[in-house]
Amino acid sequence: MIYNTVTTETTRTGVEFFLSRPCMHCDDAPCVHVCPVNATYLRPDGIVTMDYDLCIGCRYCEIACPYDVRVFNWKKHTELSPRVPEYGVPEVPPRPRGVMEKCTFCQHRIDPGVERGLTPGVDPQATPACVIACPTIARIFGDLNDPESPISKALSTTTVTIRLREELSTAPKVYYIPPQEEPSDLTIEGG
Repeated sequence: MIYNTVTTETTRTGVEFFLSRPCMHCDDAPCVHVCPVNATYLRPDGIVTMDYDLCIGCRYCEIACPYDVRVFNWKKHTELSPRVPEYGVPEVPPRPRGVMEKCTFCQHRIDPGVERGLTPGVDPQATPACVIACPTIARIFGDLNDPESPISKALSTTTVTIRLREELSTAPKVYYIPPQEEPSDLTIEGG
């Protein structure tokens, strides 16, 4: 399953960059509101996650998600990926056929790490795998409520951030720092 779609985008001045779309882990997640069995829910730490044992595969969450990041598991997975072990070994078992799946910010890494006193975003064993594996260190993770976390520090040092489809009032927790452009190329709009 692919939980992070990566597209090539272009700034207004023609600078190309990669945009990765994981689950946005919205504070007001439409997928949570439409789930008839509460299989999708918001954890106290802000991660939008799933109870795969409760999921009935109705796909309402897929339709409700404005970011197109929900994935339906169409088949029973009986074979290992051909990418194993070259790209690593799966840390979680495959989910059953007929359920929805999504990025959970690797809660299977975060929870045991926190129990051992590790800090997500600082200690690799308690940080999402995509953050650890990113070869360009383009991903930053941490607690947005902690001013000392890596993500809070990164956001405090930049003047321009983007949250996708913010106008929908979902309050996505994934922030993007766009490529730097010359100050003369930026246009400030609004009143």
